[in-house]
Amino acid sequence: MRSAPPGINLLRSIGGKEWSRNAHRGLVLALTFVAYACYHASRKPTSIVKSVLDPEPPTSMPPRWPLGPVFIESDGGRTVLASPRSQGWPPFNGTDGTAKLGEIDVAFLACYSLGMYVAGHLGDRLNLRQFLAAGMMGSGAFVALFGVGYFLNIHAFGFYLTMQMLAGLLQATGWPSVVAVVGNWFGERKRGLIMGIWNAHTSVGNICGSLLAASVLQRGWGWSFILPGALIGSGGILVYFFLAAYPEDVGLGSGRYGKVNDVQDEEAWQEMESTDDTRNAIGIAKAILIPGVIPFALCLFFSKLVAYTFLYWLPFYLSHTAIGGEYLSVKSAGNLSTLFDVGGIIGGILAGFISDQLNARATTAATFMYLAIPSLYAYHTYGCISRSVNIMLMMITGLFVNGPYALITTAVSADLGTHSSLKGDSRALATVTAIIDGTGSVGAALGPLVTGFLSRHGWSLVFKMLMFGAFIAGAFLFVLVRVEIAQIIQHHKDPSTDHPSQQEAEGSVSSPLLMEDS
Repeated sequence: MRSAPPGINLLRSIGGKEWSRNAHRGLVLALTFVAYACYHASRKPTSIVKSVLDPEPPTSMPPRWPLGPVFIESDGGRTVLASPRSQGWPPFNGTDGTAKLGEIDVAFLACYSLGMYVAGHLGDRLNLRQFLAAGMMGSGAFVALFGVGYFLNIHAFGFYLTMQMLAGLLQATGWPSVVAVVGNWFGERKRGLIMGIWNAHTSVGNICGSLLAASVLQRGWGWSFILPGALIGSGGILVYFFLAAYPEDVGLGSGRYGKVNDVQDEEAWQEMESTDDTRNAIGIAKAILIPGVIPFALCLFFSKLVAYTFLYWLPFYLSHTAIGGEYLSVKSAGNLSTLFDVGGIIGGILAGFISDQLNARATTAATFMYLAIPSLYAYHTYGCISRSVNIMLMMITGLFVNGPYALITTAVSADLGTHSSLKGDSRALATVTAIIDGTGSVGAALGPLVTGFLSRHGWSLVFKMLMFGAFIAGAFLFVLVRVEIAQIIQHHKDPSTDHPSQQEAEGSVSSPLLMEDS
């Protein structure tokens, strides 16, 4: 038997009795939720401090402010305007400051994307508890060091670039690990809705990170990095002491094989358990050939391009765009931007629920991406009317943008990581998750980088890029959507038709990760 985490042993000694499987599952879901929320919280500071590092607005600002406005929150909550020339933080406040902010974003995300493939490969081979904990504490250290540059009065662009790159590499340990841990504990019946709820950690982390970074911004922007860095580091300690990455760690059989109902099942279960640790984790090349991996990975490329552009640039956009005739302060813009993620939480849950009901992952994801196009147009065109209109359209946009992103990175990745083509003799959860999310992260790096350049020529170009990205994301799923729609029609005509097996053959799998097997 594997060794239990130190914290679990301590709780057992205090409580004096063994925990049930469901109790361990609840703890696993809670810890993985908190862990990945911490990852996303630590990614938000750069978006919050952009307008402080580079207060000069793009050329589309009103001409009556020839030097451009700086946005300061007064005691009454009103906006105060002043000259930006005495503001900002070198080297980000020059004529190419916005471009440099885009460069540190792409440096982070490029290293995150490359690190994802390595992390997925290692995640199926190393102790997931130790791997995840080390990644969280390491990334927290480099996030905090970025903020330390403020207190040490560091103005070398290379320092901030290096901190972002190292943080990006270590942040890649997160997603493959948490998905693999949940995959070790839960089976394969349809639970897209549950995965959608669990995936709310992404938006919860974004919201918490935004609020935390904005709350200490007035004390110096360095604190906006130090506190989120300390948060994820503390989360890593929690994971190390309490996360049981495998049921075997706490003396339980694997949750992937279902419920034992009779003697025959018991014998089969024992045979599978005896060979579980001897399975070989498959390579990246074999994982790519799993049906459905490539189209969903390419769809996620453009889906994350759109989502991460909002993640890194929405507070900056809000503070540089007149809403109801007024400009928001940096703090207010950061707080308001969290509502995009509130819409994202709803979108992730809704996408999971709909995909369960229709038994059609690809169709749900593609539909959400196509609906994101008019929502993006409406937000850019009418979001300036008033704050209430901006909030409503922002939440709708977040719903359609983050819905497919959440669905693909959770239920779809888990489905494909346990695909029938693996024939039960290989572990691929972390590897497949890394391939799909790693490919998506390349798009996540591209979007903020291009935005850094396009925004200087007006935000209309940025939104046109986002709408085009949403269209291409949906187009990559065209073949899978066609198959799923045909199966839905066939199933409607003949309800006895069992079409999940057909979907597997075409690559659009509908057997998500979670199941109630005890």
